[in-house]
Amino acid sequence: MTDPVSLMAALADPTRLGALRLLWDGREHCVCELMKTLGASQSRMSRHMSVLKVAGLVADRRDAQWVRYRRNPGLDPHVAAVVDVVLALPAQDKTERKAA
Repeated sequence: MTDPVSLMAALADPTRLGALRLLWDGREHCVCELMKTLGASQSRMSRHMSVLKVAGLVADRRDAQWVRYRRNPGLDPHVAAVVDVVLALPAQDKTERKAA
C-alpha cells in the first residue's frame, strides 16, 4: 500500500500531475515524450518521475538510453481511485497557481 504522505506529495506538483495525466491512458511513454509535452528538462523530468515511482504510481523500463514509464499495473485500486479523482479536477493555469 502506498504511504499517504508520499502519495499526497507526489500529487502536489503540476508537472507530476501532467505526467500522470499522460500515463493514465495505460500506454507506455518515453521520458523524451514526457519532456517534450510538459516542457521539462531531462534532469527535472527524471526527478519528478522518481517521486512518482517512489510513491508507487508508475513503473519504468529502460530502453537503450531512454526510460519508458507507464501507470503501475499493480497499483492498489484505492490509490488509483484517489489519483482518478485528482486527475478529474480542472487543471489550474500558471496565473491561478501564482495567485494561490
